[in-house]
Amino acid sequence: MGTEREELRDRAALRRHQCDRLRALLREILPGNGFYARKVAAAGIGRSVVDSLTDLSRLPFTTKAELTADQDGHPPYGQVLTYPLSRYSRMHQTSGTSGRPLRWLDTSASWNWLLGCWDEYFRIIGLTPRDRLFFAFSFGPFLGFWTAFEAAARQGCLCLAGGGLSSTARLRMLFDHEATVVLCTPTYALHLAEVARREGMDLAASAVRAVVVAGEPGGSIPATRARIESAWGARVFDHSGLTEVGAAGIECPENPAGLHLLETEYIAEVIDPAGDAPVAAGQPGELVLTNLGRWGSPVIRVPVRPLPRPARRRHPRADRRHDPPAGQ
Repeated sequence: MGTEREELRDRAALRRHQCDRLRALLREILPGNGFYARKVAAAGIGRSVVDSLTDLSRLPFTTKAELTADQDGHPPYGQVLTYPLSRYSRMHQTSGTSGRPLRWLDTSASWNWLLGCWDEYFRIIGLTPRDRLFFAFSFGPFLGFWTAFEAAARQGCLCLAGGGLSSTARLRMLFDHEATVVLCTPTYALHLAEVARREGMDLAASAVRAVVVAGEPGGSIPATRARIESAWGARVFDHSGLTEVGAAGIECPENPAGLHLLETEYIAEVIDPAGDAPVAAGQPGELVLTNLGRWGSPVIRVPVRPLPRPARRRHPRADRRHDPPAGQ
């Protein structure tokens, strides 16, 4: 019973924290953020709409089609920006596989918030300053592992950028520098394993202890992750995020193939895909996310993807990043 009561208190404190952060977000972005000012006005609600998290449902959903239309109507970045353009220092964009790429800007403060999310993920998977991270990533305009690279570097890890190299050159670099953590897509992890086999390189004998994958669903598909872990002799950690949403979740050591959402920094809803009502606990639905710290270019209630099975809502250690709000 004691553990159950403690869990309930933790959840109540978390919800108060989320509500306070959401109110602060709305105070900051309205009315300066033209995109959300229009959406909130069209819904007939004011900027002080949130008295509790149950009021979140009064805010409208934000679809990728709306964000794309915003940029089409107000090129090149749309009106989803909260501040003058001079405040922004980073630009990334989506792959554009389903249409024109969506461009996304970040202020220095919003960028630091993204790095803070990766700080938590690295802590969860047990990263230490002794680790050497190899990024088998192009470092082009896609958000990808940019934030992971900078977060690891400021933690004191040796970070090895593999952009602009052939697969064989990347493997040699990985071995030469005794990398312990590799970050790439699941398909590229398998491709590197095939190249290593052809070149006579024994990946399982390398110093790599973990492969962090993102960008594709393979990291949480048992057959795919088993192939990667077998070829590399290392543990796979899946990661989930979107350019416009940010880094929202990662797998922990205790829960293989299960993603944990960082609920100190995101509000997660699971709704019925056929409507907008929340589904019962343990039932599959569509994940909807609101990020709480990316004030320069926020997203509120973005449907992310259908969930084929129930997801873990949080990692118990991740919630200790913030103390409960003062006075709570």
